[in-house]
Amino acid sequence: MPRDNMASLIQRVARQARQTFRPPGAGNSNSSNSGGGAPGGPRFVENLHRLRQLLDEVRAEDLRLAPRGPSAVPGPVQPPVSYMHICETESFSMGVFVLRAGACIPLHDHPDMNGLLKVLYGTLRIACFDTPLATATTADGGGEREESASGSAPSTAPRSRAPRRHRALLRSHQLYTPASPPCLLSPETDNLHQIDAVDGPAAFLDILAPPYDPEHGRDCHYYRLLDGRSLSLPVTADHRDLPKEVWLLETSQAADFWCGSEPYPGPRVSP
Repeated sequence: MPRDNMASLIQRVARQARQTFRPPGAGNSNSSNSGGGAPGGPRFVENLHRLRQLLDEVRAEDLRLAPRGPSAVPGPVQPPVSYMHICETESFSMGVFVLRAGACIPLHDHPDMNGLLKVLYGTLRIACFDTPLATATTADGGGEREESASGSAPSTAPRSRAPRRHRALLRSHQLYTPASPPCLLSPETDNLHQIDAVDGPAAFLDILAPPYDPEHGRDCHYYRLLDGRSLSLPVTADHRDLPKEVWLLETSQAADFWCGSEPYPGPRVSP
């Protein structure tokens, strides 16, 4: 059964997220509702710590969820993943991703974004990479040029442009369960990740700050390991040498991955 304080808990999570990721100086600087502080600054770190604590308390029953895969949709083909929208402001979005058994959210990035992921049920295998260290573009003639990836704007080149290769840091590859603390990402650290549902369906609560917005340079890009290895393999001793540098190839969204949508059944949230 849901806990008696469930509604206040998810409401507090949303309000703490808004407080944490509100731009510095927003609101009344003399009140507790002022901005969340500069990223990395003491106010931001304190607010983020409080948000992590609140998020760690959330359980599936608090959102009126029972272990299952995505809800069925009309038609013969079912989405491997579905999304339940909870709330969104200019500074953050919050929702629940539901994965069917064996589903994979392919390796993707979160440009200039922070994020927190809390498993609600099931087991997830998550591979995390730091922001690409450099980019190499293969020219039509086979030559290459390397350029800094920091601060670069999303490419506006036509679709026919040569594929881009990125040197990145594979930082972790591990299992997460409801007993695990939230998985964090920042604009520089663990910003790229792949998420696999292991041994059954799974769901996680997801906070992104700010939300994706292609018009402001926050579009989602997909990648794969250049050497062809799979990140969906079980976590083994081979990953004890992490972190390590790898090369990624930017790709289009996989044909077998798409995200459906379904209603959020939990308490109403007003951030």
